[in-house]
Amino acid sequence: MDQTLKTVVDKAFSRRGFLAGAGAATAATLIGCGDSTPVTSTVPTTPTAPSIMDNDILNFALNLEYLEAEFYLRAVTGNGVPAADGGGATITVPGTTIVNFTDPFIKAIAVEQAQTELSHIRALRATIAGNGGTPINQPALDYTDAFNTIAMNAGIGSGFNPFASELNYLIGALTFPDVGVTAYTGGAALLQSKTILAAAAGFQATEAYHAGMFRNVLAYQALTAKDTTYLNYFNEVVQLRSKLGGGNETVLYQGAGTLPSFTTANGKTTYTGVAPSTIVAADSNALAYARTTDQVLHIVYGTMPGTFTASGGFFPSGMNGTIKQPTT
Repeated sequence: MDQTLKTVVDKAFSRRGFLAGAGAATAATLIGCGDSTPVTSTVPTTPTAPSIMDNDILNFALNLEYLEAEFYLRAVTGNGVPAADGGGATITVPGTTIVNFTDPFIKAIAVEQAQTELSHIRALRATIAGNGGTPINQPALDYTDAFNTIAMNAGIGSGFNPFASELNYLIGALTFPDVGVTAYTGGAALLQSKTILAAAAGFQATEAYHAGMFRNVLAYQALTAKDTTYLNYFNEVVQLRSKLGGGNETVLYQGAGTLPSFTTANGKTTYTGVAPSTIVAADSNALAYARTTDQVLHIVYGTMPGTFTASGGFFPSGMNGTIKQPTT
C-alpha cells in the first residue's frame, strides 16, 4: 500500500503489454486478461457510435442495475436475480457465497440494498416497456475474475473475494454505486423525454444515497477501529477506477473536512477555508460527477480509453442492448 497508484498501475499495464499512442490504440484488456495472454499489435478500427434513443439509455442503465442487484442479492441470500426479472435469463455466477455478516447494522444495509436494486430492475423494465421498448435480458456476469484482477492492478494483492467477510463486502458494494451515480448523471443529458428524465433522476438520487451510505460506513469503521486497511483498499480501487473512467472520483478519508471560518463586515458574511468533502464523491462545486457511456464501459469492462473491446471484466460476454462497445 506504500506504492503510489501510478507505480502500481504502470507496472500492471506493463505486465500486460499495454500500449497507447496518439491517434491509434493498441491495448490488452486489463480485467480478465492474464499475464500469459498474448497481446496483438494491430491498430483497431474506431467503431461508429450508434444512434441513441431514450430506451437505449435506459437499457444501458438496466445492465448496471443487473450487475448491482446480482451482487447484493447473492451476498445476502445466496441466490441472484429471479429469472422472471431478468427477462427469462438464467445465469451462473461463479464464486459467490452468502456473506457472514457479524455487524447487524451492516447486514441490515446489505439486505435493504439487495431489495432496492431488485426494485430498480423492475422499475426500469416497466419504464422501458411503457415507452414502447423492449427491456434487455440479464447479461452474463463475473465477479471473481473481475475483482481478482482489480485487486492485482490496484495493489491490494493477487486476489480479492468481496464475499469473504463483511468488510470485504463493503469494498465490493462500494465499487458499483459510485459508478452508477456518474452514469445516471451523464446519461441525463442524452434523454429527450422529460418524463423519463424525471424517472432517471429518481434512480440517480437513490444510487447517490447508496454510495454515500457505504462511504460513510467504511469511513466510520476506519475511524472507530483505528485501522485504515479497508479504507485504503477502497481508495486504491477508486484511483484505478479513475484511471479507466476518465477521472471524476473522490478518494475517501476518515473524519470530516475543516470547518470554514467567516468574517462579517457591512452586513456581509464571507467564508474562507472551506475544505473539500472527505466523504462525498463530488467536484469542487459539490456537484456529482458525470461520465459518458464510454467511460462507464471502460470501467465495467476493465479497459483503458482507446480500447474498443466490447466485453470483459464484470461482463464477460459484454453488455446487452445498443450501447455496449466503447467508441473512444
